Order: sequence, then structure tokens, then C-alpha cells
Amino acid sequence: MPEFFYADPFPLTKDTTEYKLLTKDYVSTVPFGDKEILKVDPEGLTFLAEKAMEDVSFYLRTAHLEKVRKILDDPEATPNDRFVAMALLKNAVIAADKQLPSCQDTGTGIVMAKKGEYVITGGDDAEALSRGIFNTYANRNLRYSQVVPLTMYEEVNSGSNLPAQIDIYSTPGDKYSFLFLAKGGGSANKTYLFQETKALLNPTSLEKFIADKVANLGTAACPPYHIAVVIGGTSAETNLKTVKLASAGYLDHLPTKGDKFGSAFRDVELEEKMLAAAQKSGIGAQFGGKYLAHDFKVIRLPRHGASCPVGLGVSCSADRNIKAKITKDGIFLEKLEYDPTKFLPTIDDVDANTESVHINLNQPMPEILKVLTKYPVKTRVMLSGRLIVARDIAHAKLKEKMDKGEPLPEYFKNHPVYYAGPAKTPEGMPSGSFGPTTAGRMDSYVPVFQEKGFSMITLAKGNRSKVVTDSCKKNGGFYLGSIGGPAALLAKENIKKVEVLDFPELGMEAVWSIDVENFPAFIVVDDKGNDFFQMLN
Repeated sequence: MPEFFYADPFPLTKDTTEYKLLTKDYVSTVPFGDKEILKVDPEGLTFLAEKAMEDVSFYLRTAHLEKVRKILDDPEATPNDRFVAMALLKNAVIAADKQLPSCQDTGTGIVMAKKGEYVITGGDDAEALSRGIFNTYANRNLRYSQVVPLTMYEEVNSGSNLPAQIDIYSTPGDKYSFLFLAKGGGSANKTYLFQETKALLNPTSLEKFIADKVANLGTAACPPYHIAVVIGGTSAETNLKTVKLASAGYLDHLPTKGDKFGSAFRDVELEEKMLAAAQKSGIGAQFGGKYLAHDFKVIRLPRHGASCPVGLGVSCSADRNIKAKITKDGIFLEKLEYDPTKFLPTIDDVDANTESVHINLNQPMPEILKVLTKYPVKTRVMLSGRLIVARDIAHAKLKEKMDKGEPLPEYFKNHPVYYAGPAKTPEGMPSGSFGPTTAGRMDSYVPVFQEKGFSMITLAKGNRSKVVTDSCKKNGGFYLGSIGGPAALLAKENIKKVEVLDFPELGMEAVWSIDVENFPAFIVVDDKGNDFFQMLN
């Protein structure tokens, strides 16, 4: 007869988070027998959620920015690593003014909360937290990205960025603790579950497995990444929940050894090996180099003997995670870095040894193609002139026109197409945060349009499939890679004019016309069948 045991499945050894007091309002204590109950007004939850989502949209953690700055100081970093790192630091400085969010994809609002048994609110906590998230997205220059289904196939934008994902767990004690996340689609789409077996659980097999999967992550989610791998789990959903928490830094202080109770632990030795493997992949901070990842977390969980789930996920360069807590002393929020200028170098010499090709976009498309064909992949270009902005829904609508035999608009032939969707425009500025969308989502459209002479130059972030390379070779097209991450920087320094051109009813998914100046990009796929990312393999 076995003996009963129970242990905290995630025994965090400490919490080094530095918090700031937001308010002592909304919080009181009341006696309950020989205990004391923490009473939290639901309006306090709304207040906290609004402040948390506001801070996480414009500020980053100090530890994250320290790792970005480390790239500039590392002699092994490539010029492209340093170029991306410098852009991300400048972007953080601009975002800290709280007008332009750090990323145009201001994400899905996610709350993971642990509510102590001696905490009462007298209301629907999820509703109160949702209202706070709603307030932030309504009152700040953020983007409404949530679409809700009316039927299995028909969707509309919710117009508020709701619904949010809110998970509340019951725990002992009289404290209410929180993790708030703003999770963008690019990084969320880089979450994977692999159903493996016991055969994987040896050093040779596991290390090769992880290295191969990391190499296949690509750059679409805006590296450098915080990468998390979780081996095991009592269910698939437990595994992936742990991946998300680990990538957000929430599980940093787990034990580093296992025990007979099945508590989660980190394998720090394996983390170091996998970080080195990521650095050796050559992918780097988006355009070649060392810094695909800032760090690596590998967590081991118990498992059913017949199952071995392995989860992989990332937190991207917009590392938007923030903790909070409510105690009898008030409502507290994690301190983020409010002065990112301290991480900028005294002299910006990042571009000193790298030349860029300046390209005038306000000339006929054949002339632009003649310029691009002179240069190899990996060449940095500076774009000035007009771009057409269109992404998923706009591409679908344009293809519908083509399928019906209707003519496509000339703008789709005469100008490069930038895959993006802007955040709201602050008053007095030409643009809201306006960074690139993941290119791969539009891959299937490229050959369809290019063979008719449309969409000959595309601009977005991340690697693309072979279908795009083949189409560009066959039809004389190009794919240019934009830096993923510095959406605020692009809006402030490079985008000079924005106007809706087509499908205005689609909101941020409309077709836009934008005028840019010295907009940085790299030749990733050329008209000769060369693909920069394939050349790394």
C-alpha cells in the first residue's frame, strides 16, 4: 500500500521581483473567526489590470534590456546582430514616452492569477480584470487584434481587443498574485507541442531533438528570443502552460534537481548547451549571427509512462510580461525599466562599417527590380517612397477578385507590398506603431499574384517557404526582410505619411498607402532563387 504524498508541483524557491505600490485603496481586512480575510473591491482588480497592461505595452524589464545591450558589447556579435540590437534599444526609448507601443501587435491580453483562500472580492474577478484590459486598449494607442466568429467561417473584429484569456487558480494564504502578458500573434505562433516517447530521454537524442527544433523556429517571431522547452507533463495542456510561464520568466526560480514527488525543475546544464547550439545556428538576431536567443529555459515535469509531451515556445523581443500582487498592504505592480536611455551607447557606431543601398520606390516597378537584381542576398537596403500595406484579410479579398475574373488594382502592381497592421495613431503623429507582420502567412498568395505581375516585391519579417523562393526565381520577384520588433522606431523615424487606400471597413486589416524614408530592410530572397535563410543550412 503506497503512502499518500502531495507537493507543490512548481515550488518556486524565491521571488526577486521588485514591486512598486500603486495604491492602498480598494483593499481592507475583515476578521473571520480566528483568521483575517483580505477583502479586495472588484474595482481594484480593474484598476490593477489597466495599469499592468498599460505598463507592459510601453516598458520592458531591466533584465531584458541588459541582455539586448550585451549584444552591442560582445565582440562575437555580427554587424547584423548589433544593428538589430541597436534598433531594439532605440525602440524601447521611444516606446517609453507612452505614445507609441513597443510593438504594433499589442497582443492578446492574458492574465494568470493565484487567489489565496482568504481573499474575497464579492464579484466576478474575470469580468473586473477584463474591464481593466478593455480600458487600456480603448484609452491608449494600441491595436484591436481579436476577431470573433459569427459563424464557423465569418469573423469580425471585436473592436475592443476582448476577449482576454484569464485563468485564476486557488492557492493557500491571503495574497492575490498575478502575471499579466500581452502576447502577440508572431510569438504565440511559435509555440509547438511534440508527442514523443521514452526513446527521446537520453542526452544524445534529446539534445539533437531540441537543437533541430530551435533551428526551425526561424525569425518570424522577432528574435533575439527567450526560449523555453518543457519535457513531460501530466497532460498536453499542462506542458504548454508551463512553456508559456517559463518563457515569461515566471519559473526562473524552480529547483535545479528533481525529487520523488514529481516537482518541476530546471536543467541548467542542458540550458547552457542548448543556448550554445542556438548561437551556433548562425541565424542570429534575424539576419545572421550569434543572437537567435538571449537565454534558454529547460524544464522537466512528471509524465504518464506512455506519454512524453515536449513543448517549445518563445518570448520575443517585445518581452511583455509583468507581475503584480495584492496584499493587505495594498496593490503592487512589478517595476519595469522606465529609463531605457541608460542602455544606449554613448556613440552610435553600429552602422560605421556597413554600407546600405538606397532605393527610390517612387519609380516604375521594373526600374526598382533592376536595382535590386544587382545585389546579393543579405544586402542592407534603405527604402524611400511609397509602400502598399496589406496582410491576411486584404490578400484574401484581392484573391477573391482575381478568382472572379475581376481586375486587381494597379497599386498592387506598381508598389512593393508591406505586410503589416498598424496600431492607433497618436494625435499629431503621422503613424502609430507600424512594424512588420510574419511573412509566412502570405506565402501561398505570392506565386498566384506574381505570375500576373502583382506583388513583385514583398516586405515583412521572418523566413519564408520554398514556394516564395521558387516564385521569385520564376517571376523575377524579391522578398525584403524588415527588422521585427522596432515598430515604434519605424513609426517615429521612417514613416512619414499613412492613409487608407482600400477596404476601410477592415480597420487595421485595410489596405494602406504609406510614404517612408530610409526604411531599413535586407534582401532575403532574390530573383535568382537565393534565400538567405536556406544558405545558413
